[in-house]
Amino acid sequence: MSNGDIFVGETIGTAILILFGAGVCAAVTLRYSKARAAGWIVIAFGWGFGVLAGAYTAAPLSGGHLNPAVTLGIAVDTGEWGKVWVYVLGQLVGAMLGAVLCYLTYFAQFQANVSKTGTTEGTADEPLPTLGIFSTIPEIRNPVANLMTEIIATIGLVLPILAFGLTTGLGESGTLVLIVSLLVVGIGLSLGGPTGYAINPARDLGPRVVHTFLPIPNKGTSDWGYAWIPVVGPLIGGALSGLIYNAAF
Repeated sequence: MSNGDIFVGETIGTAILILFGAGVCAAVTLRYSKARAAGWIVIAFGWGFGVLAGAYTAAPLSGGHLNPAVTLGIAVDTGEWGKVWVYVLGQLVGAMLGAVLCYLTYFAQFQANVSKTGTTEGTADEPLPTLGIFSTIPEIRNPVANLMTEIIATIGLVLPILAFGLTTGLGESGTLVLIVSLLVVGIGLSLGGPTGYAINPARDLGPRVVHTFLPIPNKGTSDWGYAWIPVVGPLIGGALSGLIYNAAF
């Protein structure tokens, strides 16, 4: 694979991933969305389908990593580091592009995120925080616990991905992407409760950057004080997955 193919594949694939993933969060969160309050199961499946669409699209060009933690785990396993930077650059660019596309898709709903002066009954609607549409927010803010959650959840993603490669023909048949997509759904359902399961530094960092600069009315904070955890945790998890795989398989 050439550097150009890798960059284009990862950019397009990650953009699709974030469009679907941030899109389902917007659908469930924003006022005047037909899917509002549809719940966590819908979000988990939306992210899984995002992986499905993005990875299948990127696979012919780049292999469809879509995640620096996956790229790092593969590099630790194989010892091949020369193209890691190309993968990560494409993933970050794609994540930002996908976040912008989500914003444009829900533009009218984002613009409706304003305070109302109240009704004749004296009630008022408060602006909805929007960061959770783009990036992760912990339910309980505890840096040690949050970091541990992200490390464990990422091992739950990357180690199985590495092990799936032991099954002959799984990748060639195209079934591998489907299985990984279901794995992401499972992680969301089982391990996503504490932190929102970033398990992907690009998935969290790229949209957080975009959220910082988007002209969303009353958008609230971008919470940069927490931003290092969904970057560092998945990277540690990815590296540990490569080491565990080398030791055990």
